[in-house]
Amino acid sequence: MWEKPSARILPDGRRLLLQQGPIDLVIEAVGEQSAVKAAHEAAILRFDGLLAELCDELKLLRTALSRTSPLPLGSVARRMHAAVAPFAETSFITPMAAVAGSVAQEILGVMCQAAPLARAYVNNGGDIALHLAPGGQFRIGLVKRPDRPEFFATATIRPEDGVAGIATSGYPGRSFSLGIAEAVTVLAPTAAMADAAATVIANAIDLPGHPAVERRPANSIQSDTDLGERLVTRDVGPLAKDEIETALAAGLAEAESLRAAGLIVSAAMHLQGVSRTLATPMIVQEKPERRLARA
Repeated sequence: MWEKPSARILPDGRRLLLQQGPIDLVIEAVGEQSAVKAAHEAAILRFDGLLAELCDELKLLRTALSRTSPLPLGSVARRMHAAVAPFAETSFITPMAAVAGSVAQEILGVMCQAAPLARAYVNNGGDIALHLAPGGQFRIGLVKRPDRPEFFATATIRPEDGVAGIATSGYPGRSFSLGIAEAVTVLAPTAAMADAAATVIANAIDLPGHPAVERRPANSIQSDTDLGERLVTRDVGPLAKDEIETALAAGLAEAESLRAAGLIVSAAMHLQGVSRTLATPMIVQEKPERRLARA
């Protein structure tokens, strides 16, 4: 049984923190004071009960998606289902691949419905749902690894870019990965799609059977994982330059395919000191001089 949801304003006086069980949401809304207050109240109200809704359908959400999979009942669960559906034909994937982005998107949605905001975001452990009014922008740092706040690139997002979701996946992160990428960051039209696509691209960056890659069955690490006995990456030893390039090329090819299909806007990936991005002016590979919002 989870503890009751909690809500508090962080010490900076601007951001709202919502917590319950495994969910930690950091929220910022920019606008008139009354609008920000209304947005925060809407977020708190919707957050209460959201985890219970997901738990009610957890068995279905942890099951690999197929053509015959039943449609979930809850709005967040349905968003998860829709986000992973484009990938179900060609790979193993469950709706859980889009859970963090879908939750962030749900909360942002009620905030924007409650009040007019100049800018707002909901950050769910690095998976971000983003709202920008005309003329606004949002600058983020792209991490080398999800578990370390070190950036290899920056991205400046504007409303006309069509990006409302940002997500990062990689084997050192909080979720399991079948691939060897340390970080894959995806910019997409929705947070749910960014989350699902980051998982798929990160899985594609791989060197199957390579002796430097340590893998273990997912359920030997976490008994209730949706990945079952599938081997997940736990560590990657030193790789040759051509091996790194081969693995990243597979990720780039997957990302290009998803962009051509209109599922994502851009992507960046990092493996053992080497970074690659889809050609787009919004992402610049550099070392930021200051700490930015973490993707």
